[in-house]
Amino acid sequence: MRKRMTIKLDEAVYEGLNRTVGKRRMRQFIEDLLRPHVLDTSLDDGYQAMAADEAREVEAQDWCNSLEKGWTAIVAFG
Repeated sequence: MRKRMTIKLDEAVYEGLNRTVGKRRMRQFIEDLLRPHVLDTSLDDGYQAMAADEAREVEAQDWCNSLEKGWTAIVAFG
């Protein structure tokens, strides 16, 4: 859901923004700049990137399995 917001900018800043990204892209440009500062998604993005790395996931699963085997051996021999 989108919310409407009105902001006032210095004329020179507005003109630079218009020249750089264009009128139709200002909203998205500003939203992309603000998003990392107001939403705590950095960890989510990082976890998604790691999960997409299949080779890393296989390595992590192997590591977890080896820990489980080691822990089972420690518990069994008390």
